[in-house]
Amino acid sequence: MKILVTGANGQLGQCLKKQSSNFLNLELNFFSSSNLDITNSKAVSNVFKNGNYDWCINCAAYTNVEKAESDSEKAFLVNAEAVKQLSKICQENAVKLIHISTDYVFNGKQTSAYKETDTVNPINIYGASKLKGEEFVQQELDEYFILRTSWLYSEFGHNFFNNMLKKAKEKEVELKITTAQSGTPTNANDLASVALKIISENRKDFGIYHFSNEGEATWYDFAKAIFTNSDLLSKVTLIASNEYKTIAQRPVNSVLSKEKIKKNLQVTIPTWQHSLLDLQKSI
Repeated sequence: MKILVTGANGQLGQCLKKQSSNFLNLELNFFSSSNLDITNSKAVSNVFKNGNYDWCINCAAYTNVEKAESDSEKAFLVNAEAVKQLSKICQENAVKLIHISTDYVFNGKQTSAYKETDTVNPINIYGASKLKGEEFVQQELDEYFILRTSWLYSEFGHNFFNNMLKKAKEKEVELKITTAQSGTPTNANDLASVALKIISENRKDFGIYHFSNEGEATWYDFAKAIFTNSDLLSKVTLIASNEYKTIAQRPVNSVLSKEKIKKNLQVTIPTWQHSLLDLQKSI
C-alpha cells in the first residue's frame, strides 16, 4: 500500500520514517511543508492525482498553542480549512485518511479519563482549530481515522522532553515545573507505530479514537522521570509549582481513555514511564 505523509519534518513525521522499517509492506512518501503546503489545495490535489495513494497520514498542523491566541487566522487556516480541502481531495481520490488531533478539544473539567463520546469544548484557539478540523474530516470523508493524542514527545524536534534535557546541560539550573495539569506523556514513536499498524492491517473500523501511553502524570512528574532516567536529577533543582502562567488556557485534566482503540483495533499500549525509559535507553 502506498501512503502520503504530510508534515514530514515534524516530530511525528520523523517518527513515522523511523518506524516504517518495521512495516515493509508499506510504501511511504514523505512531504514536508516546504514541498507540499497543505493550505495550497491545488498543489495537494496534483500530488494526489499523480501519486495513486491508498492512504494519507496528515501530520501537518499549527501546533504553537501560545502563538495561536494572537494568530487565530493562521491556526484555523492550517488546522481546519486546509484539513477540509485535504479531506475533500482524499474523498475524490478514494484515499483513506489518518488525521492527528489533540486532547485540547476538551475543557479539562472532567475528573475521569475522556472517552471519544464525551462532550468537546476547547478553551483555547489551538483546541478550537483542531476541533474544527475534526468536524471537516467527518463532514467530507467516509473512510477516516481521527487519532486524538496528548503531550507528544520524541527524540526529534522541539518538545518538553528535548527541552528538559537541554536545560539539564546548563549550569546551576532551577526549574519550576507545574503540577497544575494532569495528562499522559506520549512517545510519538508509539503513535507512529499505531498509525502504521492501522494501515498495514487495512483496518475499516473508521471513526475517532484516543491514543496516548497508559497512565497519568503532571508535567512535574514527567520532568522528574526524564532527569531520573538520565541520571541528571542531581544537576537540576526541580521545583514543583501549582502556578502555570500562560497566554492560552490549558485543560487541567486531559487524560484520555484508550478502551475503544484497545478493544476495536487490538492495540497494546505501554505505560508512559516504560516508553520514556525505552526511548532514553535507545538514544
